Amino acid sequence: MLGRLAKWLRVMGYDTHYQRFYNEQEFQDFISEGRSLLSKNRKTIKKYPDALLILSDHVKDQLHEMRDMGMFSGGRGLWFSRCLICNMPLRDARAEDAREGLPEYIFFHNSQGIRFCPSCGRYYWPGSHREKMIHQLETYGF
Repeated sequence: MLGRLAKWLRVMGYDTHYQRFYNEQEFQDFISEGRSLLSKNRKTIKKYPDALLILSDHVKDQLHEMRDMGMFSGGRGLWFSRCLICNMPLRDARAEDAREGLPEYIFFHNSQGIRFCPSCGRYYWPGSHREKMIHQLETYGF
């Protein structure tokens, strides 16, 4: 239900755990870690009174709902600091170390600002995809 929202929260630098299904113990573990539980499921909200109900089906509106609830504390400095796949904080990568994991044109024309995920090994760089995401967030009002 909230997979796209989870991706955009990671883009914005927020520690976001998402999977399609959770068992009871996972909910309890996440709550004990101090995580905020977001859900579109009213039964889940009733069961966990501290959980936050997300009403909208659209990411822009979901992000606005969260902003209106006071959920965002960071700014642009956090953007693009987490792996979009596994949520780990990204680390700076030296271009030479990243050479095998990058498209050749990136290595030779855009080797500044390369980051990598220490968990899954995925590389990230400031390219056109990132610019489109920034533009989208700005369009959303962030």
